[in-house]
Amino acid sequence: MASRGFLHRLRLQHLLIVVLLVGGIVPLAVNSFMLIRQNRGLLMTQEMSNLTRSARSLSVELNGYLVNASGLLEQLGRSVLAAPASSNLVDRLREPWVSSLTQDLLAGHPELLVVRVLNAEGVGPQYTASAPPGLKEALDDAFVGVGDGSDIVYRFYGSAAQGPPLAVVAIPVEGAGGERLVVEGVVGLDLLETFSRREATDDVGVFLVARPATVLWSVGADSAVEVALAESDLMRRFVDVPHAQTGRYELMVGGKSIEMLTRVSPVEAPGWGVVVQKPASKAFIAISQMVYNTALSTGVLIALALALALLATRKVSRPIRELSRMSEEIADGGFGKRVEIDPVGSEIDALARNFNLMSSHVESSVERLRQAAQQNQELFIGSMRAFITAVDAKDPYTRGHSERVAAHSRTIARQLGLEPEMEHRVWVGALLHDVGKIGIEDSILTKEGVLTSEEYEEMKRHPVIGAEIMSRIRQLRHMIPAIRWHHEAWNGKGYPDGLVGERIPLMARIVGVADTFDAITTNRPYQKAYEPAFAVQKIRELAGQRFDAKVVTAFLNAFEAGRIQLRRPGAAAVGAPQRSEASAVS
Repeated sequence: MASRGFLHRLRLQHLLIVVLLVGGIVPLAVNSFMLIRQNRGLLMTQEMSNLTRSARSLSVELNGYLVNASGLLEQLGRSVLAAPASSNLVDRLREPWVSSLTQDLLAGHPELLVVRVLNAEGVGPQYTASAPPGLKEALDDAFVGVGDGSDIVYRFYGSAAQGPPLAVVAIPVEGAGGERLVVEGVVGLDLLETFSRREATDDVGVFLVARPATVLWSVGADSAVEVALAESDLMRRFVDVPHAQTGRYELMVGGKSIEMLTRVSPVEAPGWGVVVQKPASKAFIAISQMVYNTALSTGVLIALALALALLATRKVSRPIRELSRMSEEIADGGFGKRVEIDPVGSEIDALARNFNLMSSHVESSVERLRQAAQQNQELFIGSMRAFITAVDAKDPYTRGHSERVAAHSRTIARQLGLEPEMEHRVWVGALLHDVGKIGIEDSILTKEGVLTSEEYEEMKRHPVIGAEIMSRIRQLRHMIPAIRWHHEAWNGKGYPDGLVGERIPLMARIVGVADTFDAITTNRPYQKAYEPAFAVQKIRELAGQRFDAKVVTAFLNAFEAGRIQLRRPGAAAVGAPQRSEASAVS
């Protein structure tokens, strides 16, 4: 029920806009929202894929680089142990062919910068292609790391301040006779630096890490980020299980939590790991830009669709609004209205033409009804005048009395500022105020001289008789107060009901003053007519006793303004009422 009330109050234009919104713009907005969600997921996946590709590519290439270098060093050691030469291993290492073999290895593989071939006691030659300073400690540390074991030892050497990163590789080699060599090499990791600087763009950080949680090398990050990474849960998980990891995690830098997108890829041979990470806020810039562009384009499309909807609905609804406005004017009585519109569609064009045709028919019908009503009214007024004339004719001395009282009553009502309809009712009521005399014997009405008490009591019955007669006529019931109570007195001493003050209807109070004025200024069987000044003075004296002082004041003002004039019997009758007055009777 509430929805029907809402739709009932909704304008057609607004309803059409709602329909267009629901049917077109809302699906567009929903589709854009779904597209944003889908593209957001795709971009997120792409970001993670880029990080994964970078980390995996670097770890695989770095691992292959180190494995290849290790193989070359191991092959050198086996060649030294397998060659027939001096049984003393130290002497054998000093033979020229070993130096020549090593020099050829260095010349053929520029990534190898230093090669040392040592016996179990660490004695042996060192061959250098381009040895950076300060490597002896790293080589000695790697030699100690080998010890009596058989595993290859890797040590990272270098920092951003010391130049390109290096890797120290120590490989234990055992011969068939139980001899044991340790071949060490310093491998330049230029590829790490080149790759890292290429990938460390757009706030991407590249790290080389080792166990325990240590950052060996980094590009694209400051020392605070390195420390935070070394202390992070990510590194602890990598130390526990050195396998590939991808995801989002929180990095605490300077007491501030930064969400990172990270890929960890292990470098298997040395047990290191490559970490490639990017702040989520930076990674989402493209996503935010995509969301913004999609939202902007969607907003523009929605705005255009809404503008077109407004124009279309206004174009479609304007003829309907015009027809509605015209129908309201016709409902208010403005018959004969025509609509001049540029209709959209044949249906509205037919509606407009039919509306104009209907308006024309209504105008013609109403005009015929108005003419018929006026004719009936004129017939009614004429019949009423004839009836009143017949009543007045019973008393030749009061001929024209009802017409004069009606004219004076209408003037007083107008002076009081009453509405035109009420003014007309007063006029009709005054015209009929003595209709009850038709039921009084002629001998009483025409008696010359003073009436006896019995005759006077009979005469006092005429207001009641008149009211009873008029009560049977529905159209004249509103005039009964003037007929029944025009002889009531303000002080309650009038007749027939002894009403007091405001209980006397205003219509009756007005007619009472007008009736008294005409009675005093008209010849009667029991008195001669007095001058108007005497009648006016008498009415003034009776104000507040017999008459309502307010009505008396209106009478006096109208008299002084010349709007109430003496009309002797035989004078011209009051003119027929205007159309507005006649229409009020019915």
